[in-house]
Amino acid sequence: MLGALITPIAIFVVFYFLMIRPQQKKSREQKDMLENLKTGDEIISTGGLYGTIVKFGDNDRVKVKIAENVTIEIARSALTGKVTTTTEVAKS
Repeated sequence: MLGALITPIAIFVVFYFLMIRPQQKKSREQKDMLENLKTGDEIISTGGLYGTIVKFGDNDRVKVKIAENVTIEIARSALTGKVTTTTEVAKS
């Protein structure tokens, strides 16, 4: 009887550490990154647009400069990550 319970529990533990926990960690890191963005940060969007944050708008919108005299407004949740330049990496 005890052997029949150990197998499903072991499978769940392995599944948790290989699938659930890494996804939770990645989600937490994404949320922290979005909360810590500031004006002037270089970002990349889920659509692959690179730009610089110009202003934070209402309703979780962000104004991003993608080229000279070209500013777009995108949802904060559409930001994939902060772009790190080689000088920033060298300083850390």
